Amino acid sequence: MARPSDTFICQSCGAVYGKWQGRCDDCGEWNSIAAEAVEAGPPGSLGSAKAAKGKPIELASLKGGAEFEPRLLTGNAEFDRACGGGLVPGSALLIGGDPGVGKSTLLLQIAAGLASGGSKVAYISGEEAAAQIRLRAQRLGLGDAPVGLAAATALRDIIATLKAERPDVVIIDSIQTLWSDTLPAAPGTVTQVRACVQELIRLAKGSGAVMLLVGHVT
Repeated sequence: MARPSDTFICQSCGAVYGKWQGRCDDCGEWNSIAAEAVEAGPPGSLGSAKAAKGKPIELASLKGGAEFEPRLLTGNAEFDRACGGGLVPGSALLIGGDPGVGKSTLLLQIAAGLASGGSKVAYISGEEAAAQIRLRAQRLGLGDAPVGLAAATALRDIIATLKAERPDVVIIDSIQTLWSDTLPAAPGTVTQVRACVQELIRLAKGSGAVMLLVGHVT
């Protein structure tokens, strides 16, 4: 089994360095570079000279009789307008902002609107218990909306649940709390966030679900 090696990654912009330094050359932040243990790729990985060949993918034409699923309307006119007229099935959107500005409240309203309109919605929180989300929903008058709630942070469990339940819309609050057990890095690090986002986007494209990811800007 390959041994992990330390790589130094800027937690602000994701720049990678071979050794620690006080200031990131890419974004200019001070003291943002931290060591992360990165597992060396196996002989068949992309980074290996003996990596397996990829298989061709089919290229579709811009023209033709392709059928597109209609956009999902959330019931929030301003949010729908910002999304180009609604949510596109199979897409992933990052909802970013400072902590405490109302991202969770907005997305709970979006979840309730979608669920009330007939969409199957899963709201997965890594920061709050399901009981806390229920209390907020009751304060907002959304307690009767058929939204599926879960409090989880393990990416493996979340992926398994979404594959079994097959929701139309998934809300992850927040992406910084998720962790993959395939990586030795701590939750919230650039390595973990990047890996979790990639897995969720892959799931969205394969299943057709809309993935709404909350990201804290600090």
